[in-house]
Amino acid sequence: MTTQRTTTGGGGGENPRRRTSSRQQGAGRRVPRRLALALVPALALLGARAWLVEPFTVSSDSMEPTIAQGSVVLMYKPAAASGTVGRGVVVAFTSPEDGHVAIKRVIAVAGQDVAIRDAELYVDGLHVDEPFIDHSRIDATYFGPVTVPAGSIFVLGDNRGVSIDSRDYGAVPLTAVQGTLLTGGK
Repeated sequence: MTTQRTTTGGGGGENPRRRTSSRQQGAGRRVPRRLALALVPALALLGARAWLVEPFTVSSDSMEPTIAQGSVVLMYKPAAASGTVGRGVVVAFTSPEDGHVAIKRVIAVAGQDVAIRDAELYVDGLHVDEPFIDHSRIDATYFGPVTVPAGSIFVLGDNRGVSIDSRDYGAVPLTAVQGTLLTGGK
């Protein structure tokens, strides 16, 4: 007796189940790869926001005309972690006034003396040129002198007539600084 062999499908004696199975495996491998390709950039952006740069909207007019109310600015976080913030830098920090994020300009650092005489800023007895300040809006303003304590910074808003700043709540501890501003705009 002769036994007859029958083959189904596409030649060569391949098992159709095996072929279908390998196709499914290939498709199965593509899904995790595509998912990984989509997740990696998303996780990188989340990490960058958590540790490097964070956008936020300015809710006060205390930094006008430099940074207008409603502007979206970018805060660079590693500057805060370094614990060194220099004069003239605009920082974001936790306000001692209400606990919200505030942005102001660093005017003096630990050990420096600050005074304002007839709207003109003096640090360590030397006049500080501030071209971003409209002195006609803050004429006859006097403050200090005060010495900035260790581990702190003295901050002022550029819109001195309306700004609530270190003149009101004192020096800001460096530990309250969340970052420095990278961008600002209208």
